[in-house]
Amino acid sequence: MCRLLFVQNKNEFSINEHLAKFSSIAESSKEYQGHGWGCSYLVNGDWVHYKNINPIWKDDLEQFGNSNRLIVHARSAFEDKDIIVENNMPFYDDKYVFIFNGELRGVKIKADGRIGAEKIFNFIKRFDKNGMEEALPKGVSVIDKRSSYIRAMNIIIAEKNRVYYSSLFNEDPEYFQMHCKMNDDELIICSEVYPNETGWTKIDNNSNGVFK
Repeated sequence: MCRLLFVQNKNEFSINEHLAKFSSIAESSKEYQGHGWGCSYLVNGDWVHYKNINPIWKDDLEQFGNSNRLIVHARSAFEDKDIIVENNMPFYDDKYVFIFNGELRGVKIKADGRIGAEKIFNFIKRFDKNGMEEALPKGVSVIDKRSSYIRAMNIIIAEKNRVYYSSLFNEDPEYFQMHCKMNDDELIICSEVYPNETGWTKIDNNSNGVFK
């Protein structure tokens, strides 16, 4: 399944530095992550979106400048199907940027979307009456109850000033458990620990949260 990354910092950082580390994670993953990739990042307070059907490790990662907020997705398409750039994440609207990693079976929800991940995004937004902090766990809970089996369902949803996450998996914690690294200036959430780095903590299974 896919790989996820979110980075925020009080100061601007080089996007390429994080993409290079994330690219290494995607390329060396035990599950193929080469069905395209995408990212969204803030420039002067506005989101810029980028998608490419090629694997992230074959793209020119030096084309990106600096930002203080970045969200990235490397895709492993379910059953190697629907491999077109329009199906790459992030998915986004005027407020939220969404990335997903997982596999669900026997899902009984009705929502618009070309692929399952986009349907999940649109379904969760139905609960957005008082903000995504409430909507995400409510939506995940309903999806869990309406699925025959969830191998994993990891979600990161970013706004311009906060980020929400949800982690749920029923197998292979070594692969599906997300990790977090943070200090007073920086927050990183990633599917895997950056190569040769310390100071990371595991994000609990069956957990939801928000960082502001």
